[in-house]
Amino acid sequence: MNATQPRLQDARWRVRPMRSSDLATVMSIEREVYPFPWTQGNFGDSLKAGYDAWVFENASDTIGYAVVMWIPDEVHLLNLSVSAAYQRRGYGRSMLAWLCSDARRRGARSMMLEVRPSNAAAQALYASMGFAQIGLRKRYYPSHGEAREDALVLSRRFGDE
Repeated sequence: MNATQPRLQDARWRVRPMRSSDLATVMSIEREVYPFPWTQGNFGDSLKAGYDAWVFENASDTIGYAVVMWIPDEVHLLNLSVSAAYQRRGYGRSMLAWLCSDARRRGARSMMLEVRPSNAAAQALYASMGFAQIGLRKRYYPSHGEAREDALVLSRRFGDE
């Protein structure tokens, strides 16, 4: 992670690098918002691998977090989560805007991500932020029973924004 992070454009909260001491809080939110959450090991491995991992917080709470993996001149958004208490208030949009700004500023030409076809709210957010579908990963996500759910692969080029 680069120590010279761009400042948030949202005065309601700030962003900082995730630390291993954040994992209990992150796991609490992860379990709260996903039926098939990442494990603490997934987050710990991301930190050990040097992925960008960010915590978004206000004076009293963790609002959400994100994990981003760099691939030479592209970033792969692996996890973007907003605590249930802060959802539907524009935090996800502000967090995603910050992540895109940070990636672009640091030389990424694009960002890609996967999203469940059943997650209409996330799809609408990504579409409104310039992401478009570039592929489909069959049976990517765990689902109930033995079923698995496909993933829509989305991408946004940064270009001359």
